[in-house]
Amino acid sequence: MSALADRTEDRWDDGFIARSRRIGERTDEDGDDDDDALVRALSGAGSDGGKVPSPPPSPEAQALRVRLDALRQLVGLSRTRILDGKSLTEVGRVLDEAAARRGLSAQHTVVAIAGATGSGKSTLFNSLAGVQISETGLRRPTTAAPIACSWSDGAAGLLDRLEIPGRLRRRPRETSEAEALRGLVLVDLPDLDSAVGAHREHVDRVLALVDAVVWVVDPEKYADAVLHERYLRPLAGHAEVTFVVLNQVDRLPADAVDLVLDDLRRLLDEDGIALGEHDEPGATVLGLSALTGEGVGELRELLGQFTQEKGAATRRISADLDRAALRLRPLYVADGHPGPEIGDAARAEFEDRLAEAVGAHAAGLAAERAWRRNAGKACGTPWLRLWRWYESRRAPRTLSGLAALAAMGGRGPMGTDTPVEEEVTARQRVEQAVRTVADAAAAGLPDPWAQAVRETAVRGAEDLPEALDEIAVTLGTAVTVPRVKPPRPAWWPAAVLAQAAMTLLQIFGGLWLSGQIVGVLEPCLLPPVLLMAAGIVGGPLVEWACSLAARGPARRYGQDAERRLRQAAAGCGRARVLEPVAAELLRYREVREQYAAVAAGGTRLSTTRQ
Repeated sequence: MSALADRTEDRWDDGFIARSRRIGERTDEDGDDDDDALVRALSGAGSDGGKVPSPPPSPEAQALRVRLDALRQLVGLSRTRILDGKSLTEVGRVLDEAAARRGLSAQHTVVAIAGATGSGKSTLFNSLAGVQISETGLRRPTTAAPIACSWSDGAAGLLDRLEIPGRLRRRPRETSEAEALRGLVLVDLPDLDSAVGAHREHVDRVLALVDAVVWVVDPEKYADAVLHERYLRPLAGHAEVTFVVLNQVDRLPADAVDLVLDDLRRLLDEDGIALGEHDEPGATVLGLSALTGEGVGELRELLGQFTQEKGAATRRISADLDRAALRLRPLYVADGHPGPEIGDAARAEFEDRLAEAVGAHAAGLAAERAWRRNAGKACGTPWLRLWRWYESRRAPRTLSGLAALAAMGGRGPMGTDTPVEEEVTARQRVEQAVRTVADAAAAGLPDPWAQAVRETAVRGAEDLPEALDEIAVTLGTAVTVPRVKPPRPAWWPAAVLAQAAMTLLQIFGGLWLSGQIVGVLEPCLLPPVLLMAAGIVGGPLVEWACSLAARGPARRYGQDAERRLRQAAAGCGRARVLEPVAAELLRYREVREQYAAVAAGGTRLSTTRQ
């Protein structure tokens, strides 16, 4: 092989060095810069030095650009959320390779010829090139490294990307048939089932970079498991840039060729590869004999048409994107979930649990009782108030904390003088509320995003119990402090005045009666007794009427206190838990939109396969 390469290298190289020398000699005489001339030559400049204008991008290329941009944004938005590093690494590779390919010549189409040992791929390679380039023979393996043949200039960058050295780059024989393949870069690969590991590495590396692949099979090993399971099946989405050639049909009887081709199509269909039949997009399947030339012309014509379309690179990158999107689907899509959001029911339940944790209802009842006690003190009889004062003086001071606790309905806010069991229960209520709302928000989300939502809720709830403690102390206990008096209604002064009048009647009647008893006044028992009876009966009646009138304002005052405490607890919960969770769900909706843009082209082939 080395001798053959030495004999043909000067004749069949890609013309890069010789052409650059000619350009340099010509520009030296004209006084131009060598580098500028070389750039003009590589960019397709004409003899007058002007660049050939590049055609506008096709709709497929524009759609591909949108999908690539969406994939970049998708990776940026989800890099800290997705724990599957392998998937993101694969996506990064697709982006890097797409950027590298789009930065190289769009006028060339790189097609690899791959096959198993003895399939005749090197013979087919030489037949298409019209010259003996790749060594053939019975010795296995024959092809040790990729060999490239370019039908036009300007493919050096593509071959550098494939890491094919200059000594393995060739040019075809210049014939009329070669003009139809202008822009084609054909690469002969080592055997994909070679016993040498380095050969298989060459195959895997180049197959990941070329624009299209011609798979060469023979009648004996067209159903080989290595070919189908390791290569064809994983690349089923690349059907539009796939050719499957049944070589050595000259070894089969005439009536057996169609049978073998039909069986080959059946195997490809089982691999999930769409077949390009009846003008539908998909893989091309044909039979030929590289040795006798039967069917080679048809393949050359198909490759020429395929190359002139100049869309293979775009279709290959799109197929890579489809494959990456399919792998990413479990990370971004949960079937049957209409859309991530925190429902009204989950929000209401979360706020109810927080209100229960801070004792909002008990605080409202305590505020209502405090309002009624204040009304009783103002509108009650002085003798009853004196008795209550006496009873309060007799009560032990050590019971004041328990009385305050009883005033709140038997439970207190977290962090106050509350039994340990009550505090633990309140904290448990907060934790349960956070878990419940996080589970409701994460319901139906893909696992990575569901986990991210739960972690966001847990992080936001780290200081939530302490914040609720402060709210409970600030608002919840204020209503139970004796020195804090609730607001008074408009009828309050009239009730106080009426109670004072009843008291004055009792005093005046008592003094009048006392004067008659001691003989200071003339005896007349009925008037003072009636006055005293009116005061004695009127005082409790005024107090009773005031208690009835105080029920509505007291209830409203208690409800207002409960509402303020509930709103404060709900606001704290929203700021620390609900809003961060909502922001995380908004980020997920953004990545869902980006993923939909990435996967937009993937439905075409999947529909075709079905």
